[in-house]
Amino acid sequence: EVQLVESGGGLVQPGGSLRLCCAASGFTFGNYEMSWVRRAPGKGPEWVSTINTGGGSSHFADFVKGRFTISRDNAKNTTYLQMNSLKPEDTALYYCARVARLGLYYVQYSYLTSYDYWGQGTQVTVSS
Repeated sequence: EVQLVESGGGLVQPGGSLRLCCAASGFTFGNYEMSWVRRAPGKGPEWVSTINTGGGSSHFADFVKGRFTISRDNAKNTTYLQMNSLKPEDTALYYCARVARLGLYYVQYSYLTSYDYWGQGTQVTVSS
């Protein structure tokens, strides 16, 4: 059974940092690209970042470029999202998702249909 379990969310002040973790199980982790998608209150899902299978390539939404980094440890079946310089508008439920197939174009990472498994999400709240 495929499982994705996020952790690391919490309450942080503006300008602060958090590191989210996504522990995967039930599949060959290193064969899949992984993404982070967030959902802010009252808004639709928003793609944040994707990392390729080996961890050597990544993509970011414009609103997090320069502030967030994504990484993965295939030996630990875990992907990470390091979030720095957090802003109140980063407040959201952050989901880890498995990219369903390889070879997607950049724009396709923002399509929810590009993902076949999701975690339960971890809440990030940025507030003073």
